[in-house]
Amino acid sequence: MKKRLISAAILAASLVTSANAADYVVDDKGAHAAINFKVKHLGYSWLTGRFNVFDGKFSYDEKNIEASKISINIDPNSIDSNHAERDKHLRSGDFLDVSKFKTAKFESTKIVDKGNGKLAITGNFTMHGVTKSIVIDAEKIGAGDDPWGGYRAGFSGTTKIAMKDFGFKMDFGDVLLDLHVEGIRQ
Repeated sequence: MKKRLISAAILAASLVTSANAADYVVDDKGAHAAINFKVKHLGYSWLTGRFNVFDGKFSYDEKNIEASKISINIDPNSIDSNHAERDKHLRSGDFLDVSKFKTAKFESTKIVDKGNGKLAITGNFTMHGVTKSIVIDAEKIGAGDDPWGGYRAGFSGTTKIAMKDFGFKMDFGDVLLDLHVEGIRQ
């Protein structure tokens, strides 16, 4: 009898814990999410751009943030630096080699609550056929009901990657990534 009560209590506690987690789909269709980049151009100025095609999902548990997860898929062919000829070069074998490497991906492995809405999101980032662990310094922007009867949560974050770590033929140093994610609760 005592074992049954303990088992029931453990089951109830796990159900309450999992009930706090919510699953979200990144709202890339409504332009409420963005993956932007900035890299030095020849050391003289900044080249900025974005990836126009990506999708993803995340699970967020405000009461147990460490149990949260995020997964993002990026289409490298969608790179957009606001200059068609440069984008063609960025898609070439000198950089993204999109004919060979059709996807890039981030998959979280650990999320640390740093307090006051700040997060450290560690995960595996795969680009150009190379996977490296990166850390995204993130913050929760907000959450709440939307005008269409849904519920949303939004986050932003920054990180940097070294071009040499991902095997690009041309290397202009670090690429700064500026990430904005708004998800719709499922």
